[in-house]
Amino acid sequence: MAEIHQEELRELQLSKQGQLARTILLNDLNLLKAQGTSPTLNIIKSYEKDDSYPFFPTDVYSFHIDRSPIAADTFLCTYHGTASDIIPNSEATQKILIPEIRAELKKLYGKSDEEGFKSFLSDHFFDLHYQPKPNTQTINLGIGHLWKLAIDHPESKVIPCIHRAPKERNGEKRLMIIC
Repeated sequence: MAEIHQEELRELQLSKQGQLARTILLNDLNLLKAQGTSPTLNIIKSYEKDDSYPFFPTDVYSFHIDRSPIAADTFLCTYHGTASDIIPNSEATQKILIPEIRAELKKLYGKSDEEGFKSFLSDHFFDLHYQPKPNTQTINLGIGHLWKLAIDHPESKVIPCIHRAPKERNGEKRLMIIC
């Protein structure tokens, strides 16, 4: 993953179409900054995959929610490449509540302390991941659409959005704003 800064965008020699795209990107970045966010424009070849616990990866390719200790939201927009997916909360089960997964996590934790187990789940981000129910239809966020995703934080009045990053297509990069 590589971040592209506004100065770098401005310095690019572009075709008319490229200049229009640059104007849109710069405008979107500035609009988000005016809303008090800290957007970054990234070229993503791939995300780091989590293989620490093969039965339960906690990377962005798994359906998950975002969490923050302060009031915040996630904004994202894919301009090129495959866009992220979301699913309705009613169509997913928190993975730590699935009996066979919970049993494996308890074995991994290795203690009988329930409060400690809850902390273990949170500390390792297991509690952020969800399993789609059978026949769940994913919703692709599409290209060029700016999305505001609710996240889990202490002041949240809404449930967080369950989403995932797409698996990369061979050789294809993504261009996206995230904050």
